[in-house]
Amino acid sequence: MTRQAALSEVRWFTSSYSNGQGGQCVEGAFLGGGRMAVRDTKDRRRGTFVFPATAWRVFVDAIKED
Repeated sequence: MTRQAALSEVRWFTSSYSNGQGGQCVEGAFLGGGRMAVRDTKDRRRGTFVFPATAWRVFVDAIKED
């Protein structure tokens, strides 16, 4: 299975920070091994970023601190 095919089968969710009114919309999907996939809701053709579990955890922890 290709990476793109695998990502088409995951369950995507819209960020709780997206306002649904054309603002900055981001979708995420939890992947195996704690990895996280992120893409732009408005332009999915631009691709998907996949973050390793450790990097995603550091990112989330930093946001919680602010």
